[in-house]
Amino acid sequence: MYAIIETGGKQYKVQYGDVIYVEKLAAEENSTVTFQVVALGGEDGLKLGNPYVEGATVTGKVIKNGKAKKITVFTYKPKKGEKRKLGHRQPYTKVQIEAVNA
Repeated sequence: MYAIIETGGKQYKVQYGDVIYVEKLAAEENSTVTFQVVALGGEDGLKLGNPYVEGATVTGKVIKNGKAKKITVFTYKPKKGEKRKLGHRQPYTKVQIEAVNA
């Protein structure tokens, strides 16, 4: 059985035991988080929500909060002497899926 969850403005296809990296959540390490289910799939077919499936949840355990590798953002306008260099590290939360409750 798999589920499609929504968090941080994105959708993820998950099943039991998966480890996913999502947008940073306001949760401590080793705590439990619950996600809303957009769609639920299994042997009996696909069940879609409107917008979420009633009574279906996905629970996960927060393993780590961290930052991704640094990316360099460089913008410039040719022949104008205008340039700007920035760095960015996107914060994330690493979550292990513990249960898909239909």
